Amino acid sequence: MSSGQESVFSEYETDTSQTSKLLRKFKETPFVPIGMAGFVMVVGYGLYRLKHRGDMKMSLHLIHMRVAAQGFVVGAITCGVLYSMFREYVVKPKE
Repeated sequence: MSSGQESVFSEYETDTSQTSKLLRKFKETPFVPIGMAGFVMVVGYGLYRLKHRGDMKMSLHLIHMRVAAQGFVVGAITCGVLYSMFREYVVKPKE
């Protein structure tokens, strides 16, 4: 390989690092990380409350935790879709 080709590939690799891809995706769709963080918080809280569930069956507690986590994620996705529709159709960017 010539030195010209190596510089092109190294430039491409630095521009498409995993961190830069992740940050670019977070800027494009800000509700995805919010949904992921909410999911982790709901599951963490559910696992914390698992010790103090009283006489509730474990399966019932896990079902409630799953429904709450899924509800948070679906809500975040819905807000993201509404936000993108608002940005695309109501606040039309200048072309």
